[in-house]
Amino acid sequence: MMRNLFLSCLISFLAVQVFAQGPILKTDWTDEVNPDSPLPEYPRPQLVRDNWQNLNGRWNYAIQAKGTAPTTIDQGEIIVPFAAESLLSGVHKTVGPEAELWYERSFDLSLERGENRILLHFGAVDWESEIWVNDQRVGIHQGGFDGFSFDVTPFLKKGKTQKIKVRVWDPSDSGSQPRGKQVKDPKGIWYTPVTGIWQTVWLESVPETHLKSLYSVTDWENSALIFSQEITGNSEGMQLQITLMEAGREIYSSLASASDTRKIILTDPKTWSPDSPFLYDVKVSLLKGKKVIDEITSYAAYRDIRMSKDSEGFQRMFLNGKPLFQYGPLDQGWWPDGLYTAPTDEALAFDILKTKEMGFNMIRKHVKVESARWYYHADKLGMLVWQDMPSGDMGNRWEVRPGIIREGMNKDRTPESEQIFKTEWTEIINEFKFFPSIVVWVPFNEAWGQFKTAEIVDLTRKLDPTRLINSASGGNFEMEGTDVVGDILDLHNYPDPVMPDPGTFGKSDLMVLGEFGGLGLPIEGHTWLNKDNWGYQSFTTKADLQTRYERLMADLKKLIPLGLAAAIYTQTTDVEIETNGLMTYDRKIFKFDEKFLKNIHSGLY
Repeated sequence: MMRNLFLSCLISFLAVQVFAQGPILKTDWTDEVNPDSPLPEYPRPQLVRDNWQNLNGRWNYAIQAKGTAPTTIDQGEIIVPFAAESLLSGVHKTVGPEAELWYERSFDLSLERGENRILLHFGAVDWESEIWVNDQRVGIHQGGFDGFSFDVTPFLKKGKTQKIKVRVWDPSDSGSQPRGKQVKDPKGIWYTPVTGIWQTVWLESVPETHLKSLYSVTDWENSALIFSQEITGNSEGMQLQITLMEAGREIYSSLASASDTRKIILTDPKTWSPDSPFLYDVKVSLLKGKKVIDEITSYAAYRDIRMSKDSEGFQRMFLNGKPLFQYGPLDQGWWPDGLYTAPTDEALAFDILKTKEMGFNMIRKHVKVESARWYYHADKLGMLVWQDMPSGDMGNRWEVRPGIIREGMNKDRTPESEQIFKTEWTEIINEFKFFPSIVVWVPFNEAWGQFKTAEIVDLTRKLDPTRLINSASGGNFEMEGTDVVGDILDLHNYPDPVMPDPGTFGKSDLMVLGEFGGLGLPIEGHTWLNKDNWGYQSFTTKADLQTRYERLMADLKKLIPLGLAAAIYTQTTDVEIETNGLMTYDRKIFKFDEKFLKNIHSGLY
């Protein structure tokens, strides 16, 4: 017992030393966070109900040696949903794989129960989480980027006051799980570890039979939206009414069996695109006779994405029947105050809004998955999204040349590691395929843990046949004859733009520059560390930085008529010691003139 207590104290001491090395870097939203009610917005905009309760705010916490439950959880308060290592959590300590993070909170249940079920939702917890309600074990979940829920009705006590306890363990980069850019020893392109609850925790009251999910896909050839739904509970004999609205006016209503897929033909359909991100409002009612059993609101977009040849014979990305060059920044989605979690909903939308104002039409969300509200903002603002799978279990060799086979290109994962990847990737796709802004899935980046590429592409296609697949961004291309597995041949090159040889590739694959640029400019007073900051190519003045970027754009523009279909610039913001962002890490300084960027980018489309 004494050894475990000593270890817990040592972990806390070392954590303080780690965070004492750098300055405290805040955003304009840091001080706007209400610790009693952070991120109060409804967390699931694709399926909205009125009867819910937000559990974000002050919880008690303890950091304990792994495998040893604390007698009391009383080391202080942690602000949920900010990871323990973040400034905004109020803890600001490294947990580490040798320890576990424990949470506890008592609260008054404000939801009307009646005969309804009470669901406990977690937007995301990194990585393994075990849940108790009123000291009764509810269940366990593994996965740092997908949401999960438990029906806690049987565990609730009479009366209002209830208690939740959560145990979290995260092996960081010592485990085989998807973990993205976080590592135990941050340096270079690898960042501070993230442990614990990092998205909203909330309760929802639902009837025994209720809608679990709703999806719509575009049938472009028939001017139709096809709706499908998942229903929990016995829906036999029930009907589902789907109502489409435009600017508050009902334009379509369909009543049919609750089990039926619904095809809605649109007259004069309005398309969703970056230029015009039109969304139809949707109301869905589950009926038993004339009685409304369950009702949600949602939205839908009439949007088609596919690969097709242009008039020159090159494969292009066709959005709504027209070829569109896609250009945007690599977006890590990290915050100096909240790490994985933006301090406010306004901050969450800020990066997307500014990216659009700078003249980009696409964002590549890099080895991280955001909360549902981030994709909702992308839908509302009209931003195309390429969604990466968070990487993990690394160690294989990276081969950047297409058509080359060498030893060690595929990671020899254990069956357990493979299953962890497949399970979480499946959950991510099923959870986020609702959002029309997502147009490309990216299962692997730069060979990081890459394995059985063709099998993972087949899995991705089976889960979502409506989007394009970038199987291997940056290298380790798996070929089928002369074609790349998936839809995209994606090269990385720093700093200058390049593309695959259109004489060899491009007949069957989209040719893409998946990463380039990385021009660095540290701004004093706005860096994570006071020294040792870096970019792929570094500058000392904004004028020199902008001149170099202008040359990059001139070279990039020459490649588009040769068949280049898309390009991604590194990156949206500085992140920790990387200073190659369009903005500083605290989002306070733009390193480029925004009008200059918008003008120069408009010539690419």
